[in-house]
Amino acid sequence: MTTRLLTSSSCNIVIKLYVASYSQLFIQPASQRLLAAWLSEMDGGEEVRVEAAPYCCSTCDGGEVSGRSLARRNRKTRSLSTSSAGSSSEYRRTQSLHGPSPVTTFGPKACMLQNPHAVMHIQDPASQRLTWNKPPKSVLVIKKIRDASLLEPFKELCIFLTEVKNMIVYVEKKVLEDPAISGDENFGAITKKFCTFREDLDDISNRVDFIICLGGDGTLLYASSLFQESVPPVMAFHLGSLGFLTPFKFDTYQSQVTQIIEGNAAIVLRSRLVVRVLKENWEKKARMDEKGIILTNGDVESSRKAMQYQVLNEVVVDRGPSSYLSNVDLFLDGHLITTVQGDGVIVSTPTGSTAYAVAAGASMIHPNVPAIMITPICPHSLSFRPIVVPAGVELKIMLSRDARNTAWVSFDGRKRQEICHGDSITITTSCFPVPSICSRDPVNDWFESLAECLHWNVRKKQNYLSSEDEEF
Repeated sequence: MTTRLLTSSSCNIVIKLYVASYSQLFIQPASQRLLAAWLSEMDGGEEVRVEAAPYCCSTCDGGEVSGRSLARRNRKTRSLSTSSAGSSSEYRRTQSLHGPSPVTTFGPKACMLQNPHAVMHIQDPASQRLTWNKPPKSVLVIKKIRDASLLEPFKELCIFLTEVKNMIVYVEKKVLEDPAISGDENFGAITKKFCTFREDLDDISNRVDFIICLGGDGTLLYASSLFQESVPPVMAFHLGSLGFLTPFKFDTYQSQVTQIIEGNAAIVLRSRLVVRVLKENWEKKARMDEKGIILTNGDVESSRKAMQYQVLNEVVVDRGPSSYLSNVDLFLDGHLITTVQGDGVIVSTPTGSTAYAVAAGASMIHPNVPAIMITPICPHSLSFRPIVVPAGVELKIMLSRDARNTAWVSFDGRKRQEICHGDSITITTSCFPVPSICSRDPVNDWFESLAECLHWNVRKKQNYLSSEDEEF
């Protein structure tokens, strides 16, 4: 919040204008001109200028914003609903209930074409189009490991990208270690032009302009896990078993890839969850006696270890190998809302609502809906139904104090680990979505996936009732 002082010498008027962004009052330029004209008349014709603080988003790293933020935290504000005599510290949310504003730059060169007619900085999903700041030069090709059916499409695509489009192709090193690829002498000349990387060892986040996936939905999930911040645009070809997230057919890949390189395609921003796991590590502090002998029954010390993950589908907390019910507490924005007693709980994105969550009885949510879904797994309660909460809330899951056993957590089916007493899992919507390139548009692609992959609402049609049958 910025304070501007306007003084009128004739009437000794001091007007304080509080100019803010987002939920607070913003003085429009027309109002500024009217106010300036009125003050000029009061001051005998002297020109008075009214300036508002420039709008800046909350994530800006500029020094002016940080100064304002510091002043905001230290200032006592007056609520509009309370008496003018009283003052209290106003509680301010750090992010909107609708979730954080997603980053719309994808990799080093891609971004989303901005819509000048957007309302409240929330762009209509139907108008989300891919554009390039500069022509793309590099592409990451992700292929399902050791799948013989993908060898020919993989080779054909790589030859097209390197020889025809003159692209720099990035391929994971273990893909080229497949004997069916490394033993192909004719393809060997092409592989020498590839740039290779290793998962969890090499950072390619600023080297790849866009991604092409060959396989099923798992390839898209794997591509998401490689980028913990900004994700390049993803083009997924349906060459796997399910293909709910892979809208493209490989038959016409040349024209489709050319269209993407030219920047003519619709995209859907698939929101991700940022998950922070805080673990208590209990260690014994060894003691030594006077003779230097180490005593094993030393004092116990705890240290906290934090890990962070970006999740596209879901976070699953379950009972693991134990035969007892899992017993975990679920907090929302710091308030305990329920205790989950059952096989576990699923916290999913709209994209993940058609995965494990729908198998557990949840509804299916379109990827453009800003939400987080909470779905119990076989709850020991007839009234515990799946719920949908705003994307901006912060969820926290902890093992209940009276739980008989530990719990286990996994992130998109990977990185599975045990959760003990004192550990916590914090979940909220990430600022870094996955820009998934559409074959047609976000709505048609989604409903086609529902019909083709899940056979949504497929049944035998009811017979036509003739006029003679109506009489009976």
